[in-house]
This record gives sequence, C-alpha cells and structure tokens, in this order.
Amino acid sequence: MRLRFALAAMVAAILLLPTSGFAEISSPVPPTLEEAKKSEVTTQRLRDNFNVMFGSGGNIGVLSTPTGTLLVDAGIAVSKEKISTALDALGGGPVKYVVNTHYHWDHTDGNAWMHDRGAVIVAHRNTLHWLSNTTRVIDWGYTFPPMRGGGLPTDIVEREKQLEFDGEPVLIRNFGSGHTDGDLVVYFRQADVLMSGDIWWNGLYPFIDYGAGGGIDGLIASIDGCLDMITEQTIIVPGHGPVGTRAQLVAFREMLFKSRERVSKLKKMGLTLPEIVARKPTSEFDRTYGNFWIDPSFFIMLVYKGV
Repeated sequence: MRLRFALAAMVAAILLLPTSGFAEISSPVPPTLEEAKKSEVTTQRLRDNFNVMFGSGGNIGVLSTPTGTLLVDAGIAVSKEKISTALDALGGGPVKYVVNTHYHWDHTDGNAWMHDRGAVIVAHRNTLHWLSNTTRVIDWGYTFPPMRGGGLPTDIVEREKQLEFDGEPVLIRNFGSGHTDGDLVVYFRQADVLMSGDIWWNGLYPFIDYGAGGGIDGLIASIDGCLDMITEQTIIVPGHGPVGTRAQLVAFREMLFKSRERVSKLKKMGLTLPEIVARKPTSEFDRTYGNFWIDPSFFIMLVYKGV
C-alpha cells in the first residue's frame, strides 16, 4: 500500500511537468525492500518437480531434482534465509544454476549468495552490462551501484541457449528489447512451464524500462514470441502476479496493443500528457490491471514515452 502511494505521488509530479519532461520521484525501492523483509516466502507446486516461490520481489521458478536445483531469478537478498528454508523443504539438491530474466534488482539481488553456494549465474549480455555498472532507473528515482563479485553472470546468452537439466530440456530465449534490452524467457519443455520474467505482469499494468532499452513495441513483440512457444496447456509464471494461462497472456497483449494505439492517436493529435491522462484511454482495462503500484496514470505515461 505504501508503495502504491509513492508511485501515485510520482505520477502527480510527472503530470505537472511540460510534455517534454518526466519527473524523478521518491523511489519505490526502499518500501519494496522493507516489504521483502516482512514477507513470508511461499511455494506453489505447478507440475512434477517444478515450483514457484512468491514473496521476495519477482516470482522465482524452481526446478528441483535429487541431484540439483535450477532457479529462474534470485529475488531480494534480505530474503536469503526464507528462500533457503523454502528450498530445503522442496528436498532438491544444491542450486546449480540461476537464470536472470533481466537485470532489475528485485530479480537479481540474491545472485551473490546463490553463487556463493555454488550456482552459475546465467543472463543476457545486456543484463551483465547493467549489473556491472552504476545504473539509474529514472522512473524509479533510484541509482543502483555495480554488482560486485560472484553476483555477476558468467554464463552469457545472446539469443538462445538450451540446457538439459536432469532430464528436463530447458530453453532460454531472448526476443529482443521489451521490458528491458536484456529480457530472457525460460521454457521447461517436459513440465510445460514458461517463466516470462517481467515481459508479463499478470493482472497488473507493467513497468517498461526505457532507460535500459525497453519499449512498448518491443514488449508486444516479446509477448508474441512467447505465445508462439506455448500451447493452451502451458502454465505461465509472470514476473509479478499469480500464475496464469495462455488466454490471460493473450488478453494482456490485447490490452497493451489497444493502449498503445489509443495513446499514440491522442499524442499525434497534439494532446499533452496531462490531457491524454484526462481522456482515460485505458479505462476499459483499469479495473483489471490498475490496482497495483503502476496505476493507470503512470502506465499511460509509460506508453506515452514509447509512441
């Protein structure tokens, strides 16, 4: 709730600016960190030996076998003990791989401690770039220092990589810039589970990191790539929100497409950002997607930046 208020204040500041400028605001990162300190890490079993963990930033995928464990994303480091306890309860072997779906802190902050326990960190080359340098996320009003030591990825993916993990074929793929310029999706063929990272926020308006190469057009194209990989039976784990289905991802894609078209039309007519927000071009979708920290006004601003 506090995070939602912080983002609301950010949007109010943005809408008071001239149309050529965008505000920096009180960052949502500190309240997110405080929430992670308090939250329990819970586990949901999906299929066979595949589970998802909630409660430490982005959702974490877990493929656990007697000989080892593969994770998709690493959560926030303050959740180390809770994640460790949850992993122990699953009964798998030591963590051997962590695949970062992108560079954002709520998905990579746990890299270092997982590496210290033997994990190889897998990521796109651009994720390595952002983690290796001081990076400011303008729309979060926050500067992240370079990641040090073992937290940096060492197994680098360009476009595609395939792993065989204890009999489970794992396909790691990049569809180009979308949420960021280093997005990876991870598909577990046998389990028929897709980890989308922040390409998809289920039931939520998404964040688009323009400073790190993201964009609304690329986000839609990345979703199209995901849809081509899967069937109606595939379970999809979003970066944020509950586990979902292909039909829900299709609906999310439709929301993005219509929002882009409507905001683009209004911008081409010469309307300013505050005027476009006042027109409520996303009202059709606000009840479904607008109840998290990215509210309709903030989402319209993100779309506006990309059209």
